[in-house]
Amino acid sequence: MVGANALQAAAEAVLFSVGDPIELSRIAQALEVEEEIAEQVLMNLSASLDERGSGICLLRLGDKYQLSSRTEFAPQIRSILEVKRNAPLSQAAFEVLAVIAYNQPVTKSFVEQVRGVDCSGVIATLCQKRLIEEKGRMDLPGRPLLYGTTPEFLRCFSVSDLTELPQLPKQEGNPAEAATETAENGQDAENGQASAENSDSEESV
Repeated sequence: MVGANALQAAAEAVLFSVGDPIELSRIAQALEVEEEIAEQVLMNLSASLDERGSGICLLRLGDKYQLSSRTEFAPQIRSILEVKRNAPLSQAAFEVLAVIAYNQPVTKSFVEQVRGVDCSGVIATLCQKRLIEEKGRMDLPGRPLLYGTTPEFLRCFSVSDLTELPQLPKQEGNPAEAATETAENGQDAENGQASAENSDSEESV
């Protein structure tokens, strides 16, 4: 039987090699253990990285895991990679993101009904940024696309799953409107670590 330290080292190697978020089931398959054991191995790996003050941490993104550099070292990483700091997400982008996050899966027309303006450009850019993605189609005439958030969304906003999102303000009416109000009153691009290119259009990201 493979020792605990060897399993932990193997899990670290797998996560490092893949780079992108990977499902717990796939990690367990690679380690040739049950998912419960793989989960414990990952918890031990995360604790080990924290204890030794590593510049790398283990993120849980829903049912997926990913190795990531710690946020406090972002300036050094940005410097060595010569990455230009982008402008924060626009207010329009945060509003669309909030409506989708709190009501997913939703159609573009639903988002536009809540916001009262065309959201095609914002949704397209959020998809390019991998903050939202297509989640299938609604069983209605025209088969409209459904959208939901991604593991990248969880990573950018430093949450493990959607249950960790702030509670919507208590108010009567459409909960989607409360989601938009949450975006207007509380969301900050720097806290969310999400960014987008500068734009001259109010509705672009």
